[in-house]
Amino acid sequence: MTFVLRRGVMSAAMLLTLAACQRGGDAEAAAARPAPKQAVEHRVPSELGEVRVTEIASGLEHPWSVALLPDGEFLVTERPGRLRRVSKDGAISAPIANVPPVWAKGQGGLLDVVLAPDFAASKRIYLSYAEPGPDDSAGTAVSIATLGDTALTQVKRIYEQQPKLVGPNHFGSRIVFDGKGHLFITQGERQQRMASQELDKLQGKLVRLNLDGSVPADNPYVGRKDARPEIWSYGHRNMQSLATDPRTGTLWEAEHGPRGGDEINLPQAGKNYGWPIITNGIDYSGLKIAEAEGKEKPGLESPYHVWEVSPALSGMAFYAGHAGSAWNDSLFLGALADSSLIRLSLDGDKIVKEERLLKSLGWRVRDVRVSADGKVYVLTDEEDGKLLRLDPPAAK
Repeated sequence: MTFVLRRGVMSAAMLLTLAACQRGGDAEAAAARPAPKQAVEHRVPSELGEVRVTEIASGLEHPWSVALLPDGEFLVTERPGRLRRVSKDGAISAPIANVPPVWAKGQGGLLDVVLAPDFAASKRIYLSYAEPGPDDSAGTAVSIATLGDTALTQVKRIYEQQPKLVGPNHFGSRIVFDGKGHLFITQGERQQRMASQELDKLQGKLVRLNLDGSVPADNPYVGRKDARPEIWSYGHRNMQSLATDPRTGTLWEAEHGPRGGDEINLPQAGKNYGWPIITNGIDYSGLKIAEAEGKEKPGLESPYHVWEVSPALSGMAFYAGHAGSAWNDSLFLGALADSSLIRLSLDGDKIVKEERLLKSLGWRVRDVRVSADGKVYVLTDEEDGKLLRLDPPAAK
């Protein structure tokens, strides 16, 4: 409502109306962006000393991914299809407008969010999500957009998984840049197990694209009529973890096994990582996977690292370049079923030790990111999901 002041006089009634409208507007703003509450802190044990865990924000509905903004704020996706900005002090914005339509069923919804390599200048972000198709089908998709204060603009889909399939699970999906003008996108096989072995389908594949979504000329299957040119590697089950080692540029990927057999791979061009022909897991029924021929087979890549009991891996971040930190040269992975944050100690590429953090808090860890100043940020996948900050233990 607009008020016009004539001859410098406003009636008492108009003043009362303006005050009421102002109170209503303030109430709406407060509802859209709740005031931050006093930060809750936890002290949790670790092998290297006590870790301080600060709850930055809570009340997020099944948050899936967090991106660290240069100004110290955060972008958080919620699986039902909302993108929110979280301030440094934990205030959560109203949903940012113009997010692409998502298929928010089962494990589908709004998934990863990452900042473009040129974000400081372009304000572009990348989003992965389950995209709806005909007859209640869906598939993993990726869009780029320009981030504004309250809305996305210039939204453009640059990738869609084909064919779209019916079913509620195994969408992936993480996005990572290689620093050479390419992005990688992880996906699941949509519980169509043998689709991960079929090169004319994009399910169960790690794909590699140029930043605009075009296909690099040196992808391993470019020019083959029986294969999708986007494919980098195949034979994957449900990849929800991906990161580039900042020390070497090596790409690391982790994926869910069935009942047992979660694994880490270092995916290389054109390689077959075996699912479902080789696996360290069994079916949820307790029976053998029907297509499985064992834990290894010539011509198929065995896991770089495997868990016989599935922690249910989601999210991955390297902790490197912090020589004064007790956590330097570590790899962090979220664990859903295990309700923990896994820390792997690294000697070069070699995994030399594992510990599990946050077990005492009992939250499903969906995503993990490391900031430039050596803090670790974690999302918990709950109805009342939280954004946490972990301060590493003091170096000894």
